[in-house]
Amino acid sequence: MSDLTQLTLEAALAGLKSKDFSSVEITKAHIEACEKGAKLNAFITTDYDNALKSAEASDARLAKGEGGNLEGAPLGMKDLFCTENVRTTAGSKILGDFKPQYESTISAQMKSDGMVMLGKLNLDEFAMGSANETSHFGSVINPWKAEDGIDLVPGGSSGGSATAVAANMCLGATATDTGGSIRQPASFTGTTGIKPTYGRCSRWGVVAFASSLDQAGPITRTVKDAAIMLQSMAGYDVKDSTSLNVAVPDFAAACDNGVKGLRIGIPKEYTMDGMPAEIETLWQQGIKWLQDAGAEIVNVSLPHTKYALPAYYIVAPAEASSNLARYDGMRYGNRVDGENLYDTYERSRAEGFGEEVRRRIMIGTYVLSAGYYDAYYLQAQKVRTRIAEDFNAAWEKCDALLTPTCPSAAFAVGRKIDDPVTMYLNDIFTVTANLAGLPAMSVPVSLDKDGLPLGLQIIGRALDEETVFAASAALEKAANFTAKPKKWWA
Repeated sequence: MSDLTQLTLEAALAGLKSKDFSSVEITKAHIEACEKGAKLNAFITTDYDNALKSAEASDARLAKGEGGNLEGAPLGMKDLFCTENVRTTAGSKILGDFKPQYESTISAQMKSDGMVMLGKLNLDEFAMGSANETSHFGSVINPWKAEDGIDLVPGGSSGGSATAVAANMCLGATATDTGGSIRQPASFTGTTGIKPTYGRCSRWGVVAFASSLDQAGPITRTVKDAAIMLQSMAGYDVKDSTSLNVAVPDFAAACDNGVKGLRIGIPKEYTMDGMPAEIETLWQQGIKWLQDAGAEIVNVSLPHTKYALPAYYIVAPAEASSNLARYDGMRYGNRVDGENLYDTYERSRAEGFGEEVRRRIMIGTYVLSAGYYDAYYLQAQKVRTRIAEDFNAAWEKCDALLTPTCPSAAFAVGRKIDDPVTMYLNDIFTVTANLAGLPAMSVPVSLDKDGLPLGLQIIGRALDEETVFAASAALEKAANFTAKPKKWWA
């Protein structure tokens, strides 16, 4: 039997259905891959015993011709999704050995559809980071290496998810995106990732970073695989007040729609000073690919783009400082006893939170404080409105946008960790979609001069993931990206 870890999710599901192999067999193959890839540090918690039990149950259903959309497929779960009786840490010491007594809506839907969960994937602490270096459980290592052999970051915060998929440890993985945390890691690891429309996927049971920006989505090997996973992740949830009560379309079918007749916008503001020439060249190549596939290319303007990053780094820390107030050492997680109640709060939070989380809490508390709320937070929300209006104006001229995903390929571990402002600039092309609540997808299309993957991004109208999938699939087909990292870790 060929290596089952090399299959796409689409091919694996077809093979399971036709009984070419069993769920137990493909699950065991991925467990072995996870064990061999331990030095990549993609997983915080593995759950192999329960995974094999789930695989046996899937095989029983498949034998009867039954089963859901993900029946028997071994997948990874970002450790931001609460999973019943399985440790959930959000990459932070402050949650300790917290084992939820409930299941997040998304993971529950995926389990109902037959997912085999291999374990919980590493991430930047509370999803705050662009390199997966802020996790209490150590940095995740990108399976790709440059010619000098130095370890590279996989991007963040969903670096564990991206690394696990790129290293063939799982067929796909859940992830979350607050300012680019699905798309940037996908670009850095040669994988595919989509952030759906805000409200498309339930946030219930997902540990919150910034509630008005967070959105869950999949990281996979192909565009079609992402469509298959999103089909199970999406849907209305009465438990989430921000969940959208709209029908979930057939995302996989949309991948075959093509781009003939579509108008693809090219925002002039995404041509940044200092952007590497190869990123600009790749962008132009992407334009040609879509044009050759039948799309019409139109130039558009998003004039408030330059204010997106400053606005994001006011809104996101403000919401984070509010959300993280619940971690006080009283009800669950890490606790350090002090001389009195307030001293216990201070000691527990000081020891439990890492440096980047503490930094963002301080920023957020400052911009929400008396005398600064109007000057910073309120102004940032006004900018956010202008950014959304820019996109609305652009949709009058085009159906989707094509942009770079990131300003560079993956960089060395430790290179930017001491320079938070430089680190924040990694999100320059991705934060606008979060501020406006739009669907956006990164597709791997090429290698840079050092042999590292680069991605291009498709941004679509709210609730128009179908066009995003259609354009992304066309881009994927034209690019024909087949490069894989060498298995140095095994």
